[in-house]
Amino acid sequence: MARAERGEEVVIARAGRPAVRLVPVATRERTFGTMRLTVPDEFFEPLAEDELAAWE
Repeated sequence: MARAERGEEVVIARAGRPAVRLVPVATRERTFGTMRLTVPDEFFEPLAEDELAAWE
């Protein structure tokens, strides 16, 4: 299995005859966060007292 994980095709034989072939699974790289997002600096400022009270 380790050889197949590294990209090699591995043939397993039974009684000298090929029985099974292990091949690596084709996967694609996934990227996280493909959206372009800008967070304004105001986002990190403390909430106003009245707005903070509304969350309590």
